[in-house]
Amino acid sequence: MEQKKKDMIRIERESVIPIIKPKIIMTLANLIEHSSDRAEFLKLCKRVEYTIRAWYLLQFEDLMQLYSLFDPVNGAKKLEQQNFSVKEVDVLEQNFLKYLFQVMEKSNFNITSNEEIEVARSGQYLLNLPITVDESKLDKKLLKNYFAEHPQPNLPEFADKYIIFRRGVGLDQTTDYFFMEKVDMMIARFWAYLLRITRIEKLLSRWTSGRPKSDPKKNDEIVSGPDGEDEDLCIERIRLEKMELSVKNLLSKTTIKEPTFDRIIVVYRRASTKAKEERGIYVKHFRNIPMADMEIVLPEKKNPGLTPMDWVKFLVSAVVGLVAVVGSVEMPKADLWVIIAILSTVIGYCAKIYFT
Repeated sequence: MEQKKKDMIRIERESVIPIIKPKIIMTLANLIEHSSDRAEFLKLCKRVEYTIRAWYLLQFEDLMQLYSLFDPVNGAKKLEQQNFSVKEVDVLEQNFLKYLFQVMEKSNFNITSNEEIEVARSGQYLLNLPITVDESKLDKKLLKNYFAEHPQPNLPEFADKYIIFRRGVGLDQTTDYFFMEKVDMMIARFWAYLLRITRIEKLLSRWTSGRPKSDPKKNDEIVSGPDGEDEDLCIERIRLEKMELSVKNLLSKTTIKEPTFDRIIVVYRRASTKAKEERGIYVKHFRNIPMADMEIVLPEKKNPGLTPMDWVKFLVSAVVGLVAVVGSVEMPKADLWVIIAILSTVIGYCAKIYFT
């Protein structure tokens, strides 16, 4: 019997040692035979630590002083008090971004790539809502000006509107029945089947056609290093989308797994309006975010759309209401208040489904 192919995802290894600092220092110190040399080594470690801390402290102080001017809550008042010109404010905000990117780089944060965003959009884990960004609410000048002066390779396509830093990789595992999620999956598969047999899928793909994007994270594209070791970290994903349909799977508990990012920091600015020029810079911090649910950290999200199960409820309610209204109208003595009551109930239920 052919073994089922596992769903693997490839993640770039990070230059981080996953070990606490005292342990690595004492392990290295114990390798030194003479106690005097060991003491000198410990002093050296302290000096290195103090040097690094001093650099971070100075950078952090400069960073926070600048951020106090661009704090979305109180920054506008401080800018008014300082009475800076427009050009001076532009220079200060670019200096803030410069310090921020330096601290992110020294702290081993990486800028999220297009491929990682595609992973989030193409799959689902615990978040079962279609989420998109309302780009009209985001400023497109701040980061564009920064990258014009400080170009970087392999920037994501949304880099002019917002930047997502990520660091650390973990693994989240959840076991539950997932009744509603499984029903949504069945409806989505049935809908995809209808689109495929009616050839509507090809028509829709032409409207949304773009250049094909290769997924460098698939398990058949893993590149090995010169020593035969994988250059990247490979983690198995277990998702409901890939689950085989059977009565046992639908009625029993299911365990799903998804790699996570330990730290995510999102930087963006809201778009200015005619009445007010926006100067605040948002810096938001998230922890332990599953890769497939990374849409949850996106800024200025639009109202989530309906899930497949919500669409079924919505359409069934509309059809039932329409049948009830038509049946009431065709009666010999149609009661207007009954028709209004039926319409109000159906419209209210549909509104509840849509807005909740």
